[in-house]
Amino acid sequence: MIELAEVFRRHGPAYREKFGARLLPSHRQAMQDIEGCRTQALGGHVYACPDCEETRYSYHSCKNRHCPKCQQEAAEGWLNRQQQLRLPVPYFLLTFTLPEGLRRVGRRHQKTVYNILFRASAAAAQKLARDPRFVGGQIGMMGVLHTWARDLSYHPHVHYLVAGGGLAEDGRAWIPSRKSFFLPVKALSPVYRAKFREGLSRENWFQEVAEPVWRQDWVVHCQPVGSGQAALKYLAPYIFRVALSNRRLVRLADGRVTFNYRHSGSGGTRFRTLAAEEFIRRFLQHVLPKGFVKVRYYGLFSAGKHRLLAAVRKLLGRLRAADFAPKAAKHPLMEPRCPLCGMPMQWVRAIQPRGPPAARGMPQ
Repeated sequence: MIELAEVFRRHGPAYREKFGARLLPSHRQAMQDIEGCRTQALGGHVYACPDCEETRYSYHSCKNRHCPKCQQEAAEGWLNRQQQLRLPVPYFLLTFTLPEGLRRVGRRHQKTVYNILFRASAAAAQKLARDPRFVGGQIGMMGVLHTWARDLSYHPHVHYLVAGGGLAEDGRAWIPSRKSFFLPVKALSPVYRAKFREGLSRENWFQEVAEPVWRQDWVVHCQPVGSGQAALKYLAPYIFRVALSNRRLVRLADGRVTFNYRHSGSGGTRFRTLAAEEFIRRFLQHVLPKGFVKVRYYGLFSAGKHRLLAAVRKLLGRLRAADFAPKAAKHPLMEPRCPLCGMPMQWVRAIQPRGPPAARGMPQ
């Protein structure tokens, strides 16, 4: 099976040499981590079966949040932790998209633009939700930043998982929203645009944005996504999904990479072939700045609001403790089973890291 790591091993050296100091440290680190993930470069452990003498080498993961190999276990752990926030109400998915006219400055000033995108969209939703014509109370929101479309193009947007209703201002009542309607997106769009402009106007490069972008309609979408645990399971893959998973890679040959994606209109599978350099560039533009928090909580779900959240649960009726109990985590060094005879394998020794992996002698 073709892996992203192999693309980086074959064509990464030329890419790094070409762009040199212009390559962001976060991009360089992501490439290095993905190349070395679960190889002897990062070290690991050796296990042996006492019955059939089968030997197994278990290499360490890189744990980079942009690595396709490392995200499944992280998604499962996150889902367990989110049970502490779950409410027994309908949930909605709110999506705020960065307009095309702002994407050029978005690439150049990622951390600033992404932070404003979060603040402006969350503030817009909370402002409208407090209006008694819609919800009339304080809502709970959990948001995640996405920067890509299915074909790896640059398409920044924020998804919010929102509980359907809000806590009244006096804290004495839960005000439910309608099951199939949360907030009017036509009213939400101009509020979002105004708050984004207000935040961006403080930057000295504000004039780089073309004036027409402030007069167009900004895209906001809202849809019901079920209730409680089902809604969290729906969003969990979005939290930890990387721009492109290994299973979507189809071919790596003659300096070109082919991958598949689902067409948003027809739903059918399509294929895209790019030169290796362009493929790497597209992937790396979705590597977030170091330390950037891509999952954020607002309103009732924000840090320090546990008292209010507890009050909401009391209003809605106490839930069984088992519904929110996190599942036991797997021990990272749990002894594996022998793939041949099924018996528990025994730890033999540790494998020391050996430096970055080299390409496997394959043709360029």
